[in-house]
Amino acid sequence: MNGIMVLGTASDTGKSFIVTAICRLLANEGYKAAPFKSQNMSNNSYVTLDGKEIGRAQGIQAEAAKTEATQWMNPILLKPRSDMHSEVVLFGKAIKTYSGRDYRDSFYDQGIDAILFSLKKLDELYDVIVMEGAGSPVEMNLKQRELVNMKVAELADVPALLVADIDRGGVFASIVGTIDLLPESEKKRVKGLIINKFRGDIGLFEDGKAWLEQRTGIPVLGVLPYIDGHRIEGEDSLSLSDRFSASVKDGLDIAVVKLPFLSNYTDIEPFLYEEDVSVRWISEPGRLGEPDAVIIPGTKSTIHDLLFLRKSGLDKAINAYERRGGRIVGICGGYQIMGETLIDPDGTDTGKSGSEEKGLAIIPGHTTFLERKLTVRTKGRLFTDESVFLEGYEIHLGMTSISAPHYTPFLRLEDGRVDGFSCENGRIIGTYLHHVFHNDFWRNEWLNKIRKDKQLPLLAAVDVGNVKNKSYDELADSIKPHLDWVQLKEIIFQWRSPA
Repeated sequence: MNGIMVLGTASDTGKSFIVTAICRLLANEGYKAAPFKSQNMSNNSYVTLDGKEIGRAQGIQAEAAKTEATQWMNPILLKPRSDMHSEVVLFGKAIKTYSGRDYRDSFYDQGIDAILFSLKKLDELYDVIVMEGAGSPVEMNLKQRELVNMKVAELADVPALLVADIDRGGVFASIVGTIDLLPESEKKRVKGLIINKFRGDIGLFEDGKAWLEQRTGIPVLGVLPYIDGHRIEGEDSLSLSDRFSASVKDGLDIAVVKLPFLSNYTDIEPFLYEEDVSVRWISEPGRLGEPDAVIIPGTKSTIHDLLFLRKSGLDKAINAYERRGGRIVGICGGYQIMGETLIDPDGTDTGKSGSEEKGLAIIPGHTTFLERKLTVRTKGRLFTDESVFLEGYEIHLGMTSISAPHYTPFLRLEDGRVDGFSCENGRIIGTYLHHVFHNDFWRNEWLNKIRKDKQLPLLAAVDVGNVKNKSYDELADSIKPHLDWVQLKEIIFQWRSPA
């Protein structure tokens, strides 16, 4: 198997970012490359063409590799539902909710089998596999039964890179400490170091590079610059503040509710490509202000996040904003929260059977949480204008019924169902369609209504797919000059295990 494992000294060092860049660099040279992360913990997911749910980062990395995402690229996805419990998605399908201890004690052998099966599938289909670790490979309390770092490099028998974030400080200690904590057999796998997020004159790090190489015996293959505003989707909410803080612009002000169990925040990503749209993430009522629109995004734990809104007072602030004529869109869990009642008879949302809560009552909707999750790619047409075609995906346990005798659904779906709710010419919208704002024409129409209300110039639609594809090339082009690409390819294709 040809491949490379990209490890980090900690979370958010840029592993996903670097794997994405390597996938595009390989694809641009004609290699069939596939991303792989054995176990991902994220509520930010991606639905494959055949309706399987994987980590969003691996879906994006597959796009960068110019290939179609499959469940083999992320066989195990953990979706946190509380501080203590996560839903386990195996080969793209939810199987069970575990506590952290139960998962560690009972799932390990099943996880190993899933990883081996997925690696075999990918090895049959691709020239090279670009693997991503998680957190640190030397979490000593977890290392004996880990399923995502050095154990996976061993199963695949591939070399590894170690990435450190110099922007947060302590880069020498984090690298040396990580290497020193690895057992000798694992140290031999680490064939390169990458320093990420360097600001300023990279030439000033030459002494640091020499010191690291002398101290560890491992070459520094790259000192990568801090790339601001790169527009590559992040893996999880750790990157939210960095990515959207750079999007402050004159024009439209959109407030997005930052829910504790926020999921699929990439639904908001297209606004980064709009020249006059600023996005603010809010988690307290005093920060709401008077935005041009409020978006309540998806959540992995709808009732828990509804209770958060109530405890923080954001529920009252949002209701008052709506009564003043504010524009609100709820996506998936956000749509459910906007309804009148939420009922969890079997505890599939809360873990407690029989839970029932009152929603914001902005929409006359009633949601009941079921035992089986719907995960599907979805296409449909705007109910009020069937010339407008939209596509995205659904991931939800709840089913929502509308109690109003005469109402306007948001979409008429290709499979015959209707989706969501819309009223007052789209001032209030609720939908289960993730990626609704990735539909360029509809997003542009929605934004131009707001621009018209504010007497701002109307703008043409932005082709986000085309811009994203160019962004992958720009990422690869910006990193390659700072990376010893020839040596990295030699490590990938000439590796032979010391064993």
